[in-house]
Amino acid sequence: MSRPVDRRPVVVGLDPGPGHRMALTWGADEAARRRLPLRLVHVEGVPTGGYRGREVPPSWEEWNEALHKAGRQVLEEAAVFVAARHPQLEVDVLLAEGDPVWVLREQSRDAAAVVLGSRHLSRGQEVFGSHAVALPVMAHARCPVVVVPEPEHITQDPAYFVVGVDGSEHSATAVDLAFEEAALRGAELRALLVWEPGPFRIFDEYEPQQECRRLLSEIVAGRHARFPEVDLRHEVVLGHPVDVLTDASAHALGLVVGTRGRGGFAGMSLGSVSQGVLHHAACPVIAVPTPG
Repeated sequence: MSRPVDRRPVVVGLDPGPGHRMALTWGADEAARRRLPLRLVHVEGVPTGGYRGREVPPSWEEWNEALHKAGRQVLEEAAVFVAARHPQLEVDVLLAEGDPVWVLREQSRDAAAVVLGSRHLSRGQEVFGSHAVALPVMAHARCPVVVVPEPEHITQDPAYFVVGVDGSEHSATAVDLAFEEAALRGAELRALLVWEPGPFRIFDEYEPQQECRRLLSEIVAGRHARFPEVDLRHEVVLGHPVDVLTDASAHALGLVVGTRGRGGFAGMSLGSVSQGVLHHAACPVIAVPTPG
C-alpha cells in the first residue's frame, strides 16, 4: 500500500447488507494509520430491505429512485460510522452505477488499496453484496485488495501477520507489504515458504529443502534490514500451500499473498493459492499484485 506522501485513498466497497461492517472498520483504520484519505464506494444493485418489498412500484423511474435512495443510505450510514471512529479522517463517497467489478477495478488504478467484505460461503460464492466480485477484482486490480471476513475473528497475542513466499521475484511485493503492515501495527511477521513434493516423493529431501530455505532467506533478509523493529520468523513447511497458510493464519491480523508467481522447488503458485485461501482463511486476506 502507498506511503502517506502519495495521498492515494483507501477504497472500501460497501454492499447494502450488514456484511461490510468489518471491511469498513478495517479500511477506516488502515487509512487513519497510514494518514491517507478514505473513499467509500457503493455500486447500485437491487434495492435492500424494504425496497425489495411490494411497496416498490414497477415503473423504471421509481425503481431507479429506490436504488438511489438505498445507495445514499448505505453511504451516509458508513460515513457517520467512520466519523465517529476517526473524526479527523478525510472521507469522500461515491455512488456509482454499473458493474461492481468494473467500478472497483477502475478505482484500484489510483488507490492505495481496495477493501471488500466477504461472508464465508462455498467455492464460487465469493461475494460483494449479491455480486461475485472478490476474485475478479483481486485478479485484475492495480493495487492490493483486502478481503475482510464477517464476523470478526479472534486474533492471537502477540499479534502477527503471515505472508506466503513462493521463492520467486513475484512474491517480493507481497513480502514488502507484509513487513509494512507488521511494522505499522507493532506486530510479528511469519514468512512461510511451502514445499509440496510431487506425487512421486524422492527419498532424499535434504537438498530441495535446503534450496527452499536459501530462497526464503534471500527474499526476507534485505527487507528485514529495512524493518528491524519487526520480529521475523521464517520457515519452510511441508504440505499443501492453501492448508498450511490457512492454518498458520488462523489467529493472525492478516494473511498476505501475491496474485501471481511460482517458485521452483516449492511448487507453489500464489495465483491459485490466493484464491484458495480466500475460501478458507478466517482472517483478512491481502492479495498483492505484481507491479506492471
